[in-house]
Amino acid sequence: MAPVTGAVAPDAGPTAEPVAPDAVVRPRRRGLRTVGLIAVAAVIGLAGGTAVGYGIQADREPTALPPLNQPGLAYPAKALPKGQEPDPLSAAEDHQAKAQGDLRKLLLPKPASARIDGQDGWESLDAYADDFTRPAGALEFELDADIRRIATRAWRVGPYKRVEITLGQYRSSGGMGASEYVMNQQRIAISEGRSDSLGHAVKGSTNGRYFVYPVRRQAGYLDAYDARAFIQHGDIAVTIIVYDTKKIPESEIRSLAERQLGRL
Repeated sequence: MAPVTGAVAPDAGPTAEPVAPDAVVRPRRRGLRTVGLIAVAAVIGLAGGTAVGYGIQADREPTALPPLNQPGLAYPAKALPKGQEPDPLSAAEDHQAKAQGDLRKLLLPKPASARIDGQDGWESLDAYADDFTRPAGALEFELDADIRRIATRAWRVGPYKRVEITLGQYRSSGGMGASEYVMNQQRIAISEGRSDSLGHAVKGSTNGRYFVYPVRRQAGYLDAYDARAFIQHGDIAVTIIVYDTKKIPESEIRSLAERQLGRL
């Protein structure tokens, strides 16, 4: 990306190109096909063992099952009387209902003092993948992970500070697509060596983490600071990226992560 007025310093390296404060760095997917082959081998082995087991069991006399230790724990023992059934969950309590609604409404609103900067709403897959460091690899990952839809909101405060929040929702069962995306992002964030060790856990999340990076300096450029958070919530992957020319407090990225998680 060509340098602009007030551009921030790029990553270290003699041939690195200057990047603007709103540049987004995301890695491509790695190593999934090996996992798939292992899974297939495990299924084949399981099927073969099951067939042998059925053959052995067919020649044996049936064995009576032992009695239950607490047979009274069967549930429900009887139907509840009419009028005593529990009320259905409200939309606010049913997390699945919220996730199936308008994903844009779950995005954290911009502060009153900020202005929308570029994206605000649904984002196409090609535009989303184009923001990665390797767009072709990112597109391959998202298609294979069965991405369903993407909502993004970005805002700017002052001339340089920019915040971008993206919610990527996947169709894969058990949130595997979202989980894989978040783990990949966290692994890259840790391996870059500039963040604060392993990052910090996001309160209320099982695997969410946020990272605060030290300043990047280069002659002729403004100081560059950034912070990131990656969180999984069911089938939704949350990405938060903050850029500024001033130091970003840890409390700021932590607050953004916790508040965004609270809306899901």
